[in-house]
Amino acid sequence: MSLSMKLRIAGLTGLLLSPLAQADFSIPGFELVHTVPVDTALSTDDLRQPGPVWIELFDGAKSRIDIGQFYAADHPGSVMNTVLEHLEAAGKRGVKIRFLLEEKGIKLSDAATLERLRAIPNLTLRVLPYGQLSGGIIHAKYLLVDGKQAFVGSQNFDWRALEHIHETGLRITDETVVRQVQAIFEQDWQAQAALAGKQPVPLPASGPAPARTGNYLVASPQRYNPPGVGDSQLELPRLLGEAQKEVRVQLLDYAPLSYGPDRTRPYYAVIDNAVRAAAARGVSIKLMVSNWNTDPLELPYLKSLAVLPNVEIKIVTLPEAKQGFIPYARVIHSKTMEIDGQVAWVGTSNWLGGYLDNSRNLEVVMRSEAMAERVGQLHQQLWDGPYARALSVTEEYPAPHPGQH
Repeated sequence: MSLSMKLRIAGLTGLLLSPLAQADFSIPGFELVHTVPVDTALSTDDLRQPGPVWIELFDGAKSRIDIGQFYAADHPGSVMNTVLEHLEAAGKRGVKIRFLLEEKGIKLSDAATLERLRAIPNLTLRVLPYGQLSGGIIHAKYLLVDGKQAFVGSQNFDWRALEHIHETGLRITDETVVRQVQAIFEQDWQAQAALAGKQPVPLPASGPAPARTGNYLVASPQRYNPPGVGDSQLELPRLLGEAQKEVRVQLLDYAPLSYGPDRTRPYYAVIDNAVRAAAARGVSIKLMVSNWNTDPLELPYLKSLAVLPNVEIKIVTLPEAKQGFIPYARVIHSKTMEIDGQVAWVGTSNWLGGYLDNSRNLEVVMRSEAMAERVGQLHQQLWDGPYARALSVTEEYPAPHPGQH
């Protein structure tokens, strides 16, 4: 019996489920967590939202919370404000909290939020200039509790990510994957200490190639992956190369370009070559991107992909919130892939250069029919819904200005 049939029988789909009866969709070791942007017609009542999940994790912490984030931003009266209250409560009861932030994320962060974090008892905030290691940034968004649970997803530590952006993440209790995420944090925490002390950053020890069976974590950049964690830049083309029938992808941004320090965009073909090769051998590619992906330099590459046989591309535009314009919000930001109803990918990378090659990002691969089907259903809800529109190769699109009305 398919997952969708099971959900229908259980009465857990669509609008038939009241908020009070909200369930959670999970497979052993993994719970799919989803931000449904408020003031939209979207509904995923069988999935929990990240705010309650993060609160539950913080409330259950016994000794340690580790958080790795791009930036941090709160807003009065938001869900994030409540999340921070529970993080504060954890610190007050003696839980040791380590918070690692990207240096370039300081400008994106809210100053009051950073001040509030620094004031939490037992919290140590460190800022890592990841560019000094690899030229990239900490773009991963994750947290760990007591070394036993983790959360990895597209949600930044940002109030908008919990209410006004389409996001997808995972609460993880799988011992192997939690251990892999913990190893990533320890590597970067130690790197920050080395850089702060003006010492060389030691490279992780080498080890045997990780297994590609079951459920596992891959990360970037490969040079700074601890033993047992595979290379996402290698794994993504591998998975696309194994696809036989259909690949569904949802992203904020897609282009075979890489953002350079001088704002140039050298060609980055690693992912694009794999996508085009899959389409050429008959695999159906359904790529869904945000309306922020209409940059004049990126759009021609999307159009060149859209004209290929077996490729469909849709651009998603979410409606403005009832409260009015919110900068850097009201967008799809999930980074997911589903392959042949067999494999699900939930991660933190956009599909451009600068993410899988030189920035810290985390991606979880699950070889699970149930998870693949549910991720595929998330994709299909948007794909068939009122906010997705097929990319026209002849139409002109406005350049995106996500921070301006």
